[in-house]
Amino acid sequence: MRIVGAVLGALLLTLGITGQASATNTPWGPIADNPYLGPTGTSTMHGDAASSDATPFPGPGTGNVLVTPIPLLSACPTVLQGSDGLVVALCTAILGQTPTVHLIDPAAAVPGSLANYPLAKGTLLGGVYAYLDNQDRLVSIDGNSHLVRIAHYREPGGAWKLRKDADVDVSSAIPAGDGVTGLTPGIDGKVWFATAGGVVGVIDQQGTARTVPLGAGEQVQNSISTSPEGRTAVATTHALYELTTDASGQPKVLWRAGYDRGSARKPGSLSWGTGSTPTYFGPGNGAEYLTIVDNADNQVHALVFKSGSGHLICSQPVLTKGGPGSENSPVGIGRTIFVASTYGYPYPTTPEGAGPAQPASAPFTGGMTRVDVDNEGCTTVWDSPVRSAAVPRLSTADGKLYTTTRVGLDVTTPLDLFNYAVIDPANGKVLKTAPLPASTAHDTLQMAPLLTPDGRMLQGTLSGIERISRF
Repeated sequence: MRIVGAVLGALLLTLGITGQASATNTPWGPIADNPYLGPTGTSTMHGDAASSDATPFPGPGTGNVLVTPIPLLSACPTVLQGSDGLVVALCTAILGQTPTVHLIDPAAAVPGSLANYPLAKGTLLGGVYAYLDNQDRLVSIDGNSHLVRIAHYREPGGAWKLRKDADVDVSSAIPAGDGVTGLTPGIDGKVWFATAGGVVGVIDQQGTARTVPLGAGEQVQNSISTSPEGRTAVATTHALYELTTDASGQPKVLWRAGYDRGSARKPGSLSWGTGSTPTYFGPGNGAEYLTIVDNADNQVHALVFKSGSGHLICSQPVLTKGGPGSENSPVGIGRTIFVASTYGYPYPTTPEGAGPAQPASAPFTGGMTRVDVDNEGCTTVWDSPVRSAAVPRLSTADGKLYTTTRVGLDVTTPLDLFNYAVIDPANGKVLKTAPLPASTAHDTLQMAPLLTPDGRMLQGTLSGIERISRF
């Protein structure tokens, strides 16, 4: 491997130090921590290595709110916050579709990009998934198949800068024409990744990448998740896998579970198969269970498995009051999951090779379901028709679900509006709405919000970020 920039020990986070599993305890249940990530709840698109979409921080709540646009001329699906309070966003520029890292002060009176850093362009989803490490550096595998860490620092004159702090060439581990769609650190500091073509790999502290191919013809079109038990979950367009490493560090499959992928890609989905980044959750260490949503034709199901064994606990019908499909990762914490529908959502583009949707389009009716889980099975607590236009985020601090909603007819048009929305997780009722700026440029495009420790919500949009604050 060719290493550029920082020394190898700095690249993969404190060579020789192993992380210990821990969990952030909340009234809802534990959130699995990872010592090689930044703060729990703000360091990955889905909050943490387990992809729980739960956070220990409060949202703006149900009072008056102030919405402040942060225009970046980019779609911003990955909005993260480090231990220093600064926000690091990985966005895709509207012009040229170049993945670009932006540094933002979320508390500034007039927030904007303090500094930016373009990454090598790869696949559509290759410019989406990244995470913050425990030195507040954004970690990504760029379009040149280099594992890079982007740090921020302040010059003596006060200006903020972004720089490439470390760079490892892992192109020998990635097949020609393929690209990385997701990456997450393991509990031991090794970096796990998955490619669109169905190759899963792990990069150790010496910079060596070892890989294993998954099923022939299977693609990975979502990110991946890791657990405190040293396991990694990957959902392909055909099956859910859980992997680990053997004594030599080689990744190996623990189990594979096929699911009903339906007869075609659905409108409002970016691939033919599950739209879920797998979610670890559970009442003990935050990762006893593993869940995705299938893509069955007429009625989709939340599938809940036992981590480690792959035992299917339940296949629970969800979204019975909404559209039968979800591109979003389920929220999962304790013994509860929440699933939001994206069926019919008008994405402006799809990844290469996604194939035609059947039907070509459909109304976006929305829908959200809460399911509770025990070792015997699952129970639907509520079904709601809410038209969530973002990945919901559960705050365990104030006990509310935060999202945005699309306002308009079921048949979406450029005249649709978007609202900040607060939902009661006990019954699915909408407690609060507030309008976002009126323009398709402010489409929240089923992207995940960030909740910050001071109670702000930063929501990525098609053209930047909306900062929603108590007022």
